[in-house]
Amino acid sequence: MLQNRKTAVITGGTGTIGSAMVEILSKRYDVVFTYLTNKNKASELEAAYGVKGYRCDITDHNVARRLASKFSCDLLINNAGISQIKLFSDISELDWYKMMDVHLTGAFNFTQAFLPGMISRKSGCIINISSVWGVVGGSCEVHYSTAKAGLIGFTKALAKEVGPSGIRVNCIAPGVIAGDMNKKLSEEELNELKSSTPLGRLGSAKEVAVAALYLAGADFVTGQVLGVDGGFGM
Repeated sequence: MLQNRKTAVITGGTGTIGSAMVEILSKRYDVVFTYLTNKNKASELEAAYGVKGYRCDITDHNVARRLASKFSCDLLINNAGISQIKLFSDISELDWYKMMDVHLTGAFNFTQAFLPGMISRKSGCIINISSVWGVVGGSCEVHYSTAKAGLIGFTKALAKEVGPSGIRVNCIAPGVIAGDMNKKLSEEELNELKSSTPLGRLGSAKEVAVAALYLAGADFVTGQVLGVDGGFGM
């Protein structure tokens, strides 16, 4: 890692959006990312972009604190997430708690672990990855929509709290993005989503990563939700 470059920490770095952010941000930052299961993808990213991956469970508060003791963080992107399509009546307690844990507890853990360093330096940027479903709600995705909406509230409240310390907190709400999370959708379902999007297509992970790069450098932007959704959430 280069001494003069800032450090970006990205949770969920081996997913579709996460790996795109690792690629884009590695051009300007020393990137550290977390992953849970995809060791092969993590190794590929490390070899291709000179980044560092850590296998860990982001829902473990102690894990986040141990990582924060190893290096400082200038840009934190709470990206790790899971999805599940189920009727509300079929959602189990385990489904519900796992959804909240990965999205909300994970963001809480990593933000609380790295925020003290940002406050001491009077500088830092946090970006939370929500979803268009956190804005408009998604049928058969009540628990997912709830968790993603929670990240929006988390963003807005924290931005007000830490703004006086020179720290910015923003949120990206991607629309329907081509990738792993939508592989289970049928062609008919995907076409319906495309037709509901004013731009008439799915988004790409790279477009979300470019939005993250913008927010990382937008020094007078905080507490905002940036929709990268082709107009779906208007």
